[in-house]
Amino acid sequence: MKRYNNGVWFFILMIVTNTGWAYGGGGSSSSKACAKPKFTNFVPAENAEAKASSAFSFTASKNTYPNSIKVTVKDLPANVKVTPKNDGSFDVNGTLPASLKGPYARIAITADALSNCNGAGGWLVKIAE
Repeated sequence: MKRYNNGVWFFILMIVTNTGWAYGGGGSSSSKACAKPKFTNFVPAENAEAKASSAFSFTASKNTYPNSIKVTVKDLPANVKVTPKNDGSFDVNGTLPASLKGPYARIAITADALSNCNGAGGWLVKIAE
């Protein structure tokens, strides 16, 4: 009889545990979802023609850590200046590398934001000869 009792308790425990897992409950309501930084207002525009050493700019969203913004153009680092705007976002201005050649180049952006979220973006420009 004792063995039968242990089996019943085990079966009841399994049903109660599975029912509890069905409702989730693993997440905390205070945890925040990852909000990646966003990049907008690209100048020059996508696929526009630009010369080496010419200026470029874009806007980074307000959840971006400004010191984490990195820009490369065809794997060449680009120096940028980050300026806070009144709405909390950031103006980012830089210059295309002087050694840039080829028909097209991608201006690639990476940055970090709140909650250890990493974001990436960029756009393609045609390099004028």
